[in-house]
Amino acid sequence: MTLTRRNFLELTTVTGMAALTTPGLLAAPSARDIYDESIVIDGMGYPGGRQQGETSELNALELEDIATSGLTAVQFTVGEVGTMPALEALAKIVTSIAEWEGQIAAHPDILQRVRTVGDIGAARASGRTGLIYGLQDGVAFEDDVSRLKALWQLGIRVIQPTYNRRNLLGDGCMEPANAGLSRSGLDAIAQMNELGILVDLSHCGRQTAADAIAASSKPVSFTHTGCYALAEHPRHRTDAEIRAVAETGGVIGIFIMPYLSKGLQPTAADVIAHLEHTLNVAGEDHVSLGTDGTVSPQELTPEFIEEFRTITRKRKELGIAAPFETEEGFLFANDLNTPRRFETLAALLLERGHSASVVKKILGGNLERVFGDTWSAGQA
Repeated sequence: MTLTRRNFLELTTVTGMAALTTPGLLAAPSARDIYDESIVIDGMGYPGGRQQGETSELNALELEDIATSGLTAVQFTVGEVGTMPALEALAKIVTSIAEWEGQIAAHPDILQRVRTVGDIGAARASGRTGLIYGLQDGVAFEDDVSRLKALWQLGIRVIQPTYNRRNLLGDGCMEPANAGLSRSGLDAIAQMNELGILVDLSHCGRQTAADAIAASSKPVSFTHTGCYALAEHPRHRTDAEIRAVAETGGVIGIFIMPYLSKGLQPTAADVIAHLEHTLNVAGEDHVSLGTDGTVSPQELTPEFIEEFRTITRKRKELGIAAPFETEEGFLFANDLNTPRRFETLAALLLERGHSASVVKKILGGNLERVFGDTWSAGQA
């Protein structure tokens, strides 16, 4: 048999699962059984294999990766982040959504639009992957929060008020002043609650996050983060912040980023360590996954490496990069570099003694519940 990229991925996944399985430990049900019967949601990812901001047109291999991933849904960013005129940011969001709507129309057997929690269940029942539109920056409505209604109508269901830097709504996690939400920011939180948009605080500054937690009448989230107690980093959340989000009924999603391991490429063990710490602090009903990566695995081709370095340099020039963003710290884990990475994490959690019910919650059950709790206002 010729060893193609596809065959290699299949063989490494099978081999990895076999290595994780000790006879009798995962007797029944198996990690595969649990994974296949679960709602599986990437709370912050990207369909396909390319970087955010590039064309959304999916090629045959990316579509195959989505179809075989086992993901029920993925929440991802439309538009761009960073300082720019509000109407320019809004135009980029509209253009991005239009492109993704075109992809859903072109591939209805693989992709499904998600605007309600019922759509997530429908995606699972039909074997498709649901696409949830989100924003990682509020610049498109920072000067007019009434635009939130139009964004909701366009399908936006998750919004971060700020990215790493300051905007008119509040401070991001890289702002040294650490000011909280502005009056416009508080108005935005109230409108998101009323419309049915999940408030995501992943990149918000600590005071901005604290203000939003206090102001929100609905659960809030850190969809993609790590634990400050394990690795001190501005993008990571303290135990107090983790508990505060859990007390709202929200979720804390662990990502797969170099910050977990202080600038080095993370491993599955790093992800498990941060998941288990969050379980201990927040409880099993408030932990999820948000990879902050692509569904497709990454191949370290010369082209990918050069593109990654170019993007990293550009982020630094724009002032939106975080500490430990280096040209060598690629944004994936070598032992999770497969479309079914969540299945590998499920196997590891089971091996470490976590129950099937807990694993199902982490895979997507908790996020599905929080989406239901926060989107309900906007459902017909």
